[in-house]
Amino acid sequence: MHERHGTADRGGAVWVLVITSVAGFMAALDNLVVTTALPSIRESLGGGLEDLEWTVNAYTLTFAVLLMLGAALGDRYGRRRLFMAGLAVFTAASAAAALSPGIEELIAFRAVQGVGAAIMMPLTLTLIGHAVPPERRGAALGVFGAVTGVAVAGGPLIGGALTEHISWEWIFWLNVPVGLVLLPLARLRLTESYAPKAPLDIRGTVLVSAGLFGIVYALVNTASHGWTSPAVLTGLIVGTALLGLFVRHGLRAENPMLPMRLFRGRAFLGINAASLLMFLGMFGSIFLLSQFLQNGLGHSPTEAGLRMLPWTGMPILVAPLAGYLSDRFGGRPVVVTGLALQAVGLALFALIIDPGVSYLAQLPALIIGGVGMAMYFAPAASLVLSSVRPAEQGIASGANNALREVGGALGVSVLAAVFAARGGYGSPRLFVDGTVPALWIGAGAVALGALVALLIPGRRSAGRRRAGRPTPEPAAPGPVEPEQGKPGQESRPVAV
Repeated sequence: MHERHGTADRGGAVWVLVITSVAGFMAALDNLVVTTALPSIRESLGGGLEDLEWTVNAYTLTFAVLLMLGAALGDRYGRRRLFMAGLAVFTAASAAAALSPGIEELIAFRAVQGVGAAIMMPLTLTLIGHAVPPERRGAALGVFGAVTGVAVAGGPLIGGALTEHISWEWIFWLNVPVGLVLLPLARLRLTESYAPKAPLDIRGTVLVSAGLFGIVYALVNTASHGWTSPAVLTGLIVGTALLGLFVRHGLRAENPMLPMRLFRGRAFLGINAASLLMFLGMFGSIFLLSQFLQNGLGHSPTEAGLRMLPWTGMPILVAPLAGYLSDRFGGRPVVVTGLALQAVGLALFALIIDPGVSYLAQLPALIIGGVGMAMYFAPAASLVLSSVRPAEQGIASGANNALREVGGALGVSVLAAVFAARGGYGSPRLFVDGTVPALWIGAGAVALGALVALLIPGRRSAGRRRAGRPTPEPAAPGPVEPEQGKPGQESRPVAV
């Protein structure tokens, strides 16, 4: 009987991993799936450079600023219930985006997509952490990280293939049947769990949302208005001030959405700062490189995506191995190595990029960058969950996802602003002139992330700190209601 119970538990954990990984794939894919479709979208719906940036950033911004609220809603009202609600919103918004009659409507529905993803995505990690025992959690999160990494990096290929061979609308229609399949599976295969006292921080959500919007709005408009224009300066100053108030709120409020005290821990500070810098450099670079392959080298959307396969395909091969290495040797050396390799890959691109560059010359940068990306993705989620107490893992996973998305939005905005200041779309040479300095900034950001990741304590130092103290086993994210409420009874998920 005991063996059969264990098999059932393993089967349930597999279902949780499959459902959350597919949902995470969809949410991560939509970060950059539009990049290779941007020329077709512009041709079909119109719009300028700023509109193209907002087509990407409308999703990443709402995704980023609502992630921690989504995690808190799931803890309070049921993680399965909110996961399904977010999945339903995401699926419906995808269909609406596909039907958009103009660029403004597309941007609006992309923002709604981000709302659904923000509710759904942070709960994927807490659902995995709740279902998978601690000794197998590293491998499970490695698989989840690999799937997410493939989605982020494979967005240009999938978007390019659908755009060229069907139409750009299908980059959004793709989500609809997947969502319709996942919804009943989630209802049947996921068990409900709660942290009923989870606080909702509306004030913090408003402060961080408005602050990030102000900064990204300013960065997106630098090309058309200039850095010293009133609109840009106002956005930067007001946005920065609001983010400062958000930090102050996180230090003083009783139950803030992001307790700033978490950043006192070197592990939490290191992995989150490294994640923000990684996504800043990577997202901005992919935004430009996927367009360079079309505008600079004259490739079709599918050809551009195929030529990025050595980069986008590496997570499939490397991330499971990276997850194993993380379990064996600790996450810090794997993450630091991955970030360093990603920085080297972007720097090599900056050195060789030219209107006449051969594909053979691009291969070393593509391969090194892909290996680095995979080595970062696999252990990052596990490092986040292990950097805080079990009851804070829901907040931690939401914060990490939010900071990564903030990094992505800032990356697209900052690197596009540099691109617009130094080059443009007028000719392949002009495109290269703008892309090279932007890539150097992206490589520098990721390299700085590698240095910051050294703050994460290694296994030996962590062991020395715990010496002489009992160390509890990592638990699933957040408390759950005890069954029947019997005194002393172990807490278990409540099936609903």
